[in-house]
Amino acid sequence: MDDKQRSKIDSRSFINMQQTCILQYTKINENATFSTLNFSTFNYLIMEYRNIGKTGMSASIIGLGTEHLDGKPYTIMEETIHAALEHHINIIDLFMPGDEVRQNIGKALGKRRKDVIIQGHIGSVDLREQYDVSRDLSVCKRYFEKLLDTLGTDYIDVGMLFFMDSDEAFEQIYSNGIVDYVLELKRKGIIRAIGTSSHNPKVARKVLETGIVDLIMFSINPAFDMTPAETDVLSTFEELSRQQYVTIDPIRADLYKYCEQQGIAITVMKTLGGGRLLSAEHSPFQKGMTVTQCIHYALTRPGVVSTMIGCQSAKQIEEAVRYLQATDTQKDYMDIVSKYQGDFKGKCVYCNHCQPCPANIDIAMVNKYLDIALLDADHVPPSIIQHYKSLSSGGSDCIACGSCEEKCPFSVSVIENMKKAAELFK
Repeated sequence: MDDKQRSKIDSRSFINMQQTCILQYTKINENATFSTLNFSTFNYLIMEYRNIGKTGMSASIIGLGTEHLDGKPYTIMEETIHAALEHHINIIDLFMPGDEVRQNIGKALGKRRKDVIIQGHIGSVDLREQYDVSRDLSVCKRYFEKLLDTLGTDYIDVGMLFFMDSDEAFEQIYSNGIVDYVLELKRKGIIRAIGTSSHNPKVARKVLETGIVDLIMFSINPAFDMTPAETDVLSTFEELSRQQYVTIDPIRADLYKYCEQQGIAITVMKTLGGGRLLSAEHSPFQKGMTVTQCIHYALTRPGVVSTMIGCQSAKQIEEAVRYLQATDTQKDYMDIVSKYQGDFKGKCVYCNHCQPCPANIDIAMVNKYLDIALLDADHVPPSIIQHYKSLSSGGSDCIACGSCEEKCPFSVSVIENMKKAAELFK
C-alpha cells in the first residue's frame, strides 16, 4: 500500500511477536484497517479490515467459510483455523448444525474466541441427519442454544437468519416469531448484530428493507452476477454456460449499491463458485480464474467487506491470503469477462483499467460512490458523502485529459462522470 492508496493515517502501532511484525493503519477514506503479518513467510503481507456497517466491528477482507471442515479430523480443523488466525483472519462463517463440527471449532478457537467474529445461523438444522432448514421457533431456539453450548461461548457476533431464498421463508420468519426472537437476542447482547444469508437478490432486498439487518451473506462471483435474478444459481450452475452473458444483472447490482448506501455490510459466499470458476473445464466462461481474481472481483463490489473462502487446510489459507500481496495484473479478471462485455458498454465495473490517472483520482472509487449516490440523488447518505470527500482527489480534480477513456474496455464516459460527481458531492 502506498501513500496514493490512502488519504490519511489515523493510527499506527507496532507489536513485536516472535517473527511476526504487525503494522496497523486506518484508511479513513474506505474505513479500512491494515495489518502486515508473518513476514517470515510472506514479505510485508498486508491484511485489510473493513467496517461491518454500523456495528462497530471490523472484518478481515478474507474470511473463513468452515463448511468444508465438517467431517474432517480434528487435527485438520485445528491446523486450518490456527493458520487463519496466524494470518489475522478474524471472521468465520459457521452454518453447519452438527454438534461435533461446532465443538471442534470451539476447541480449535480456544482462548482466541474473543478475537474472531462468528456468523452463527438461526434456522440451520439437521433433523433428518443432513443439512436442513427450519422455520419452527422452538426448533430454531434449540439449535441456537446448542450452538452457544457446543462452541463454549455465551454470545454470537452476528446472528444470521438462515437461507432467506423465498417469499415463503420471509413470511415465516415473521409469522412464526423468529424475527422477534432474534431481536430479543440482540437486546440481551447474546448476539451483537443481526445478519441474513441469501442467494436470491429479490428476497434479500425484502429482508434488508425491514431495517433490522446489519449484514448479509450473499453469493457473489462473475458467473452468478451475470445470471438473471430469477435464476436459482445453486441448482443450475452447470447450465450457466448456456446462458447469454451480456452484463451484470441489474437487480443484483442494485442490491450491492443499496447495501453500501444503507450501511449494510456484505460478506461473500460462493466466491469461487464452489471451485468451478477455477477450472476451465467447469467454468461457464470456458476459462479458469485464479483464487486471487475471484476474491478481487467480489471485493470490488459495492458494500462488500469480506469474502468467506471455504478452506480445509493451512495450504488453502495461504493460497487465499496471497491475494494480499498480488499485483494489479494478478488481480485483473477482465480477460475473463471482456468477451461477454455486450451491455457493459458505458458501465463502470470498477476494474481500474483506467489507471493511472495523472490527477491521482481513484476513478473506480469515484464512480462507485457516484453510482450509489444516484440511487437517490436527493437523499445521498452522509456516509457516502464522507467517503467521497475523504478521497485524496475527486471529480473536481479531473483535467479532462482523456487518458482514462482511451484505456477503458467498456467505453465509460469517465470525464462526464467526474463532472457529475463534482456537482453532486460539492
